[in-house]
Amino acid sequence: MSNILRSILLGALVLSSAQLWATAPTSGLLLNSVEAKGISQQVAELPLLAKSVEAMAEGLNAFMSIDMDVPVPRDAGGGYTHERHKKNGQAIYEAATLYQVTGEQRYADFAVALLLRYADLYPKIGPHPEHKHQAPGKLFWQILNDAVWLVYVIQGYDQLQDVLTPEQKELIARNLLNPYVKYLSVDSSETFNKVHNHGTWAAAAVGMTGLVLGNQEYVDIALKGSAKDGHSGFLKQIEALFSPDGYYTEGPYYQRYALMPFVVFARALDRVQPQWDIFKYRDGVLLKAIYACINLSYNNLFFPLNDAIKDKGLDTIELVYGVDIAYALTKDKGLLSVAANQQQVIVSGDGLLVAQAIAAQQQQPFDYSSMLFRDGANGDEGGVAVLRSDDAKSALVVKAAGQGMGHGHFDRLGWLYYDHGNEIVSDYGAARYLNVVTKRGGVYLPENNTWAKQSIAHNTLVVDERSHFNGKLGKASESSAKVSVFSDKLNAVSVVEANAYPGVSFERTMGLIQTALLDSPLVLDLMTIRSSTKHQYDLPLHYAGQLTYISEQPKVALNTMETLGKKHGYQHLWKKGWLPVNGSAAQVTWLKGNRFYSLNTLLPKDSQILFAELGANDPEFNLRRENALVLRQTGRKDTHFVSVLESHGEYNGVREYTKQPTSQVRGLEHHVDKDLSLVLVELDGGARIVVAKADSVDPDQQHTLAFNGKRYQWRGHLAIFEESSNDGK
Repeated sequence: MSNILRSILLGALVLSSAQLWATAPTSGLLLNSVEAKGISQQVAELPLLAKSVEAMAEGLNAFMSIDMDVPVPRDAGGGYTHERHKKNGQAIYEAATLYQVTGEQRYADFAVALLLRYADLYPKIGPHPEHKHQAPGKLFWQILNDAVWLVYVIQGYDQLQDVLTPEQKELIARNLLNPYVKYLSVDSSETFNKVHNHGTWAAAAVGMTGLVLGNQEYVDIALKGSAKDGHSGFLKQIEALFSPDGYYTEGPYYQRYALMPFVVFARALDRVQPQWDIFKYRDGVLLKAIYACINLSYNNLFFPLNDAIKDKGLDTIELVYGVDIAYALTKDKGLLSVAANQQQVIVSGDGLLVAQAIAAQQQQPFDYSSMLFRDGANGDEGGVAVLRSDDAKSALVVKAAGQGMGHGHFDRLGWLYYDHGNEIVSDYGAARYLNVVTKRGGVYLPENNTWAKQSIAHNTLVVDERSHFNGKLGKASESSAKVSVFSDKLNAVSVVEANAYPGVSFERTMGLIQTALLDSPLVLDLMTIRSSTKHQYDLPLHYAGQLTYISEQPKVALNTMETLGKKHGYQHLWKKGWLPVNGSAAQVTWLKGNRFYSLNTLLPKDSQILFAELGANDPEFNLRRENALVLRQTGRKDTHFVSVLESHGEYNGVREYTKQPTSQVRGLEHHVDKDLSLVLVELDGGARIVVAKADSVDPDQQHTLAFNGKRYQWRGHLAIFEESSNDGK
């Protein structure tokens, strides 16, 4: 047992309840005195809670051991004053929480002293001297950080009300809390009323302060905007920023960040003013958003859509809050398995409930299944399809959403693939090293614009070496892709993009086909392109792993390399090799982890496969060295790209054996007859998988197509047939 845990238990034994906890409970934004007492009495029996309390105490004790400092703000993000104010705000919250849990006066004294120092500083400072393009804060260079600071600090103040004197409360409210609210909501009204995650943080800070101070005006403007007309504010943000399925348009990485003020303020409001019934607002979309964030992940990491740091996952603190709060409201035992993997809980009443349930071994596996997450406030701006295998070991992600605001990438109809714990067909995410000061202070790097956002950096169609919408955010934001058909029964989706290039439309049909003919799911990729004029069409595939087989010998750049192009991301790709393809199927296999992956692709005459490596025109070595295949067709109007990706075999370097390193796909055909088509995948031994597709998306329409003496009949947009080696043609 640690010294920290021992002191908590000793305090609970020696001191009476009246000594340990105030007789008048705190308002209890996320923790009240009764819950704090429960944590103290049960912590030794709840390993996950004990670990969380100990981690909080260890970090805070180390921080308390250094000299207290509340400096005059001068530095932008990453600088000393920025980081110090951030840590001070967190310390006020943590010290006040630990005071409630342990009863140790030193924590309360520390938090009160910090609050009084801020009450002395705040009236003396104006807008931050280092603000640039963002709206300025006072403690921080952008007002977003000021709002985040107050969200934590007001929770700390809430826990200290039984130790603060009336004079101290009046001073802190007069010099710090009320002026702070005024700066956020009045002086910075443009940000406060913005329907954006910056506005959400500001609304949460103001609303939670109102709940603690008993100021209903603060609560009302937080919920309904400065004018209290509902055109802005927290309720409007709930309506506008999430789709009906809980998807946040900037993607799961930013959904994770944006989720924090939503769930924290909503939970505080639910506890203090339950009459709002906030978690049922708009058909319970806030709870849906928590579930969506979990479902938009694989192996505990978020799908790296748009500007995403790829090592962010379900153990991030925002999702710890989300999962604990969602469990407290739903008692969904599947959430407990997510919480157990997070290895921590919030030191709150909700965290106590989760820790109790996990200690009682009530957790069940979370249900990861195939789902479509619609985009847009009305669900009519495309979406993201997640197709999973029955055992959830494989996941195919198809993005056909809106642009995703400023953090969006030009990647309409792009896809990713995961299998057996690994990213197989990858997305770069963001070009940024968060908080690494030697990489331009941790901000987004220039290569985020020149590479990561460009279409060639994704697994999607590129026309004439130009990114979608010519790389223009405003134009891209005017429209979205379209999800024509989503079938969780077939595990397939058809999506369309008609605006990315003038005069060019492209449709992509993808499926994760599970069949008794193969040991692992087969990924189908059928892209149909329509244009009245000729173009160069590039279809990149960014693969993670080492090439082990190419069906024919490519030409390889052995001594010198050139780039694939000069702009739109092409300038960052070295051309390492090229393979001419003349109307036949080609096969490329790579090894990732202990499995092999074979791309079988059918290209028309005079096409080629380019082998590329990322890293050209990168003077600061900012880009990771990753590899791509680029399927290229030139001088085409209407055309198709047809591919299947197979997972197979096993490589065991420890025991020194390899099983089935070659693909079972032996042939690939594509037959088109007007508005109907077939993709025929021939396997070893003569068995076949046939995918039948109609242009029509009418689910009741009947279709018939004959090919090589065999008739295929189906209803609706798609159908999948399995043919054993004994089936006749």
